[in-house]
Amino acid sequence: MTSVLPRTEWWRSAVIYQIYPRSFADSNGDGMGDLLGIRDRLPELAELGIDAVWLSPFYTSPQRDAGYDVADYCDVDPLFGTLDDFDSMTSRAHELGLRLIVDLVPNHSSSDHRWFQEALAAAPGSVERDRYMFRDGLGENGELPPNNWESVFGGRAWTRTENPDGTPGQWYLHLFDSTQPDFNWHNPWVRRRFEDVLRFWLDRGVDGFRVDVAHGMIKAEGLPDWTPPLAGGSMGGAGIPEGGDATAADLAASRAPFWAQAGVHEIYREWREILNSYDGERILAAEAWVDPLTDMAKWVRPDEMHQAFNFPYLETPWAAVPLRAVIDASISAFAAVEAPSTWVLSNHDVVRHASRLALTAENPQGAGIGPKSAGLPIPELGLSRARAATALMLALPGSAYLYQGEELGLPEVIDLPDEARQDPTWFRTNGERYGRDGCRVPIPWEANSPSYGFGPSDAAWLPQPAEWATLARDVQRHDDNSTLSLYRHALALRRAHELATGELKWLDSGADAVLALRNGDVRVYANTGDSAVPLPAGEVLLASGPLGENQLPADTTVWLRG
Repeated sequence: MTSVLPRTEWWRSAVIYQIYPRSFADSNGDGMGDLLGIRDRLPELAELGIDAVWLSPFYTSPQRDAGYDVADYCDVDPLFGTLDDFDSMTSRAHELGLRLIVDLVPNHSSSDHRWFQEALAAAPGSVERDRYMFRDGLGENGELPPNNWESVFGGRAWTRTENPDGTPGQWYLHLFDSTQPDFNWHNPWVRRRFEDVLRFWLDRGVDGFRVDVAHGMIKAEGLPDWTPPLAGGSMGGAGIPEGGDATAADLAASRAPFWAQAGVHEIYREWREILNSYDGERILAAEAWVDPLTDMAKWVRPDEMHQAFNFPYLETPWAAVPLRAVIDASISAFAAVEAPSTWVLSNHDVVRHASRLALTAENPQGAGIGPKSAGLPIPELGLSRARAATALMLALPGSAYLYQGEELGLPEVIDLPDEARQDPTWFRTNGERYGRDGCRVPIPWEANSPSYGFGPSDAAWLPQPAEWATLARDVQRHDDNSTLSLYRHALALRRAHELATGELKWLDSGADAVLALRNGDVRVYANTGDSAVPLPAGEVLLASGPLGENQLPADTTVWLRG
């Protein structure tokens, strides 16, 4: 139906909280988080002061990549519950004034999906195979893959099929795991099926979609070979150093032919029209790993998506000069297309920022950290920087994303036993990369309950560290100095002072390591240096850590009025 509701553009200023369903709350004690567990814990999120929740995938899946391998886009995996449970959870969220955003994974499906199984059973050149990226191999007998592309998870991005008579067949493309074949988005049939998926969930009341790998889907014509110009950046960076003097030609030449192709924008324009036909301002949020920010902004032009995750901000070190540069670049790039900038520090794919900001060795996205990693963080330093970084982020105009457990100051879990790890990256790299399990460990709610309140039993799909007892929500709830209290206070002040819709103006901090800004009637000072500096005059509204006598300590952010 056509919208008749007033346009509030809630998404321009929203704080959106990411729930990783398998690790949030378990209602039945099987060790796996579920939809009813989420429903029952939603009041505590409303109390935190957020505006919306975003759920990572809960669809039917063999769970080889924690649900990002979807076998049915229009049903709930029994691990997480039922469609009735989904409806109950959605109703509860809306009762609490929370909007609900769900993940959509359009670049690839599970190899178990009926569509892919039909493609495997069909002949080369069939309409069924054209739904995915099947190609003949190179070499005398097709024994070589169609090109040299590598998987994000490690190893080559092609797997060869077997014909019914047992002979080797065609190859299929999978930019991620071999059990996640890529769709052929040049195929109109694929496009129509995903439009059906959008409508299915919109009709059930969802308020939007976070689109996984939103810079993927379309591949360059001819599928040309490509070798990354620099190490890392496999999720879509152009391979050009941030702040370098790259020309448009440099960027085009260095960009992977499977990322950020112009054809994706046509898809999102079609999707935007569908969402606009529903009441309530439903939104699209892009996971688009695209450099530079001016290119990322193309995903959020007025007729495409509403938001794009600001990964350059997430990847910026805790240092005043690069932080100011990325904040300026973000606001400028997104404002040029009339979109809000977003800000994010943690999610289910990266080392939690309570650990990442204190790493002393390079750690590419998705690599993770473990017992043998170089440059492991000092926990106290990581938490101080994380609290300071969050206080800075929540003072910026635009929309902010939080990842479950960061409001508790949870660090990355480093000492997971090898036998407990489940991330495909761990297996595809033979343990050379730890992967993302460390940021996905089930979170603690109650210090003295089984599984720290994650569920009614001691079961948890990844082992929880003993440290969780000291970080549980019930322990932090009544401690004014806890990280939970810091988040609640910051979010309340953010709303009261309308910082999300304010205007940023830089101030002279008097120190190279101190970032200083004004947003409305609030002044913010973030000390990223190694030593204390004089504390500016004014009423202290918020401090990320203890303040000295007229001193702003290192790794501390303060909000002042006056």
